[in-house]
Amino acid sequence: MCGILAVLGCSDDSQAKRVRVLELSRRLKHRGPDWSGLHQFGDNFLAHQRLAIIDPASGDQPLYNEDKTIVVTVNGEIYNHEELRKSLANHKFRTGSDCEVIAHLYEEHGEGFVDMLDGIFSFVLLDTRDNSFIAARDAIGITPLYIGWGLDGSVWISSEMKGLNDDCEHFEVFPPGHLYSSKEGGYKRWYNPPWYSEAIPSVPYDPLVLRKAFENAVIKRLMTDVPFGVLLSGGLDSSLVAAVTARHLAGTKAAEQWGTQLHSFCVGLEGSPDLKAAREVANYLGTVHHEFHFTVQDGIDAIEDVIYHIETYDVTTIRASTPMFLMSRKIKSLGVKMVISGEGSDELFGGYLYFHKAPNKEEFHRETCRKIKALHQYDCLRANKATSAWGLEARVPFLDKEFINVAMSIDPEWKLIKPDLARIEKWVLRKAFDDEENPYLPKHILYRQKEQFSDGVGYSWIDGLKAHASEHVTEKMMQNAAHIYPHNTPTTKEAYYYRMIFERFFPQNPARLTVPGGPSVACSTAKAIEWDAQWSGNLDPSGRAALGVHLSAYDHPLPAAIATGNKKTRMVEVPTPELVISS
Repeated sequence: MCGILAVLGCSDDSQAKRVRVLELSRRLKHRGPDWSGLHQFGDNFLAHQRLAIIDPASGDQPLYNEDKTIVVTVNGEIYNHEELRKSLANHKFRTGSDCEVIAHLYEEHGEGFVDMLDGIFSFVLLDTRDNSFIAARDAIGITPLYIGWGLDGSVWISSEMKGLNDDCEHFEVFPPGHLYSSKEGGYKRWYNPPWYSEAIPSVPYDPLVLRKAFENAVIKRLMTDVPFGVLLSGGLDSSLVAAVTARHLAGTKAAEQWGTQLHSFCVGLEGSPDLKAAREVANYLGTVHHEFHFTVQDGIDAIEDVIYHIETYDVTTIRASTPMFLMSRKIKSLGVKMVISGEGSDELFGGYLYFHKAPNKEEFHRETCRKIKALHQYDCLRANKATSAWGLEARVPFLDKEFINVAMSIDPEWKLIKPDLARIEKWVLRKAFDDEENPYLPKHILYRQKEQFSDGVGYSWIDGLKAHASEHVTEKMMQNAAHIYPHNTPTTKEAYYYRMIFERFFPQNPARLTVPGGPSVACSTAKAIEWDAQWSGNLDPSGRAALGVHLSAYDHPLPAAIATGNKKTRMVEVPTPELVISS
């Protein structure tokens, strides 16, 4: 990932202002350690900190059209850039950068081109011909973006809050799937998929269609000119990412440059569930596996850095971000600059443990919609900022636009968790890759039960965090919490501890408003807590908060193939002839 910063219409074109913009842009240098660029046009400044993934030699930013009247600074990857270049044959390209198509698409189509981009992106485009600008963010918000306004009427746009919080009177999260136009003076939503309205879909489940869509999503993310690998926790999602990547790597440009053997990475406390499972999957797939260990104290020591980089005080996000932050540093030390990760699957398919209590398919589907819409404040924020802290890029195929369309069009009756039919959470995804003739994964990995990432790295991690927070937050502090933090008042000592650190780095009121709040059980939305009256008394976001739900859902014994991990043992299910899968 890269770092972008734009200051537009600041009524100051002095050298002092340029120096200030450069100073603020340097706060984003961790996102792009490979090169820096700044374009000034009057009182408009577009700055860029580059992480070079595509065309490292010549793709420096900002980027331009032929006569440099269109200037763009981009944080992203445009996976269909070669196809788009063909449609722009009458244009002259200066670099091999995938992001250069944005300037030329604007010339051809004006502000309406954003939906043509297949990828992840945040960008600011300045049209010097009329001194107008647009800014846009990708569909789900995989890349972070903030927008602010200065007292002088200026508009500030930055990849991270730290680039603008000290200079703006007000700032906020730039909404995913939206475009901001200076001509119209506000936002408009460019991403309008059918699921966004939360209407209940009715397309029958076709496992081969789902499998093919995911394989396509992974394959397009193999576009790279630098060394890469996969994050592998040993859970279903990361294991499928690794399995599909390993299967399709040969023959790609990446394989020609870096070899056909895939590298995988895992982090955990000694003896953690993830380390053991990831090791087994790596052996099965034949990856070059890198296992990183950390201690609870290592994690605690990193908490302040983590909060500074991920810019949130949300408990769940901080718990999961810290191991990922530590692992990313190790990965970057090996010379790797890009990894493929498994975020998004639980939101698409109802994989969190609390989905066992969904009362019906309608409420199940609406909850998945709510979860996807909030991803930019949780898992996407974590995956992007925890890796970008060390100049590492994370790509997330489960959140591919086309794959989301396929997954969210399935009649949610198929996604419901039905133990009597051996349908555990994310059954539709597991079944799609349950290939007897050419297995993607061992059965017991394919049907491994859900672990929150912060649990899977080792259960003592969360316990250690709580104990550490208790040493620094007193009962008297908790009694007065509502007076100190009236917005999103922390209800636990752990939350209070994180909030103190956050407020030290980001003391402005708009900063605290960028963080979501509300009750949650095992990563649920506040609405889903209504599914079970007992949850209101156990609102810890850890997966263990729903453990009783999880275990009680399996009153029926799991099929032998799942329980034993025997690849030759078929699942015992109610016959569904239309779902027989062949390679």
